[in-house]
Amino acid sequence: MDSTPFPETALPMASTYLDHNATTPVRSEVFDAMEPFFRDRFGNASSIHRFGQDARAAVEEARAQVAGLVNARPGEIYFTSGGTESDNLAIKGTACARKADGRHIITTNIEHSAVMNSCAFLEREGFEVTYLLVDENGRIDPGQVEDALTDRTILVSIMHSNNEIGTVQPVGEIGGIVRARGVCFHTDAVQSAGKLAVDVEAMGADLLSLSGHKIYGPKGVGAIYIRKGVEIEPTAHGGHHENDVRSGTENTVGIVGMGMAAELAAEERESEFRHLSEMRDALEARIRVEIEGVRVNGHPQRRLPGTLNVSFPGAEGESLIMSLDLAGIAVSTGSACTSGAIEPSHVLLALGRDPRTALGSVRFSFGRDNTMGDVDYVMSRLPGIVSRLREVSAASAGQVPV
Repeated sequence: MDSTPFPETALPMASTYLDHNATTPVRSEVFDAMEPFFRDRFGNASSIHRFGQDARAAVEEARAQVAGLVNARPGEIYFTSGGTESDNLAIKGTACARKADGRHIITTNIEHSAVMNSCAFLEREGFEVTYLLVDENGRIDPGQVEDALTDRTILVSIMHSNNEIGTVQPVGEIGGIVRARGVCFHTDAVQSAGKLAVDVEAMGADLLSLSGHKIYGPKGVGAIYIRKGVEIEPTAHGGHHENDVRSGTENTVGIVGMGMAAELAAEERESEFRHLSEMRDALEARIRVEIEGVRVNGHPQRRLPGTLNVSFPGAEGESLIMSLDLAGIAVSTGSACTSGAIEPSHVLLALGRDPRTALGSVRFSFGRDNTMGDVDYVMSRLPGIVSRLREVSAASAGQVPV
């Protein structure tokens, strides 16, 4: 008798992580940079004694490192608890600061839940929000933004790249249009930083959101870029931390980790882009050949290098994920922030996918430690899993499998 506890749920020998859009492992270089600040260099960055001065110096070094990743000035970077807080601060903070000028906000219908829910909150507070529709590949035309602008528009918030399907928006063109009208422009660059060139000047961004754990840094730390001269109302009140933008004792150890992660991401971005693109393209090509009736979601060219979102009609997405997990392969159906939802992805529905197809979709997101061997391993398991789930689904519906 097998004495191993719960042997049916034990992971197999192979373990392939393909969910890097949800989170990334902390790099060894990042951990090494953080370690002293857990114990020996524990000072509060707001204290004036030497322990505090040491922590302050580390925070300011990290601020410069993050600024370098997005071509900003260090004084325009403010640390937060993560991308969600940065999005909330950008949207709610701008709305509060500029409500005397108008109460109209423009965004898209495929934004991250942090943006969508912030906008929904503002609608309840009397603001008007225009949700631009995307095309079947998840892109918007800059002309849509121009047409939606009014004299009462105070903010446009459009993500740089989508976390579920990887589609990249033409934020440079959009930023130029928005700036010419004197309207504030925010972009969520949480998924694109470290994978694509993120340049606040080229984008014309006034506000930009970042997250540490998407670039091989620690969880619980993020940053917001605020262009010098842009007014924003703090959403948390306390001391005078982060130049009165975000109160609360700085998470020095997390900030140090994010700074190191940002520096490494900037140095290695081009080589990582090639590495991730090769694996994504190889997996996509094999899925199209070896599995019938699939549909790839997102733009075929303008997308993140390591993101592949595929619909497998006839196979339910949650079952696919569970079956792959039992085979030692970690993937997701979309955003980790909505992993408990049973509704189909709002992003896929916005692309025109029917609910059943949307529910049968899986996101594969590659990282720096993946290899072509991972592609081979996935394809040694995926076709059989899809076939089995389609047969089960067809049998329960009294249909012929796809």
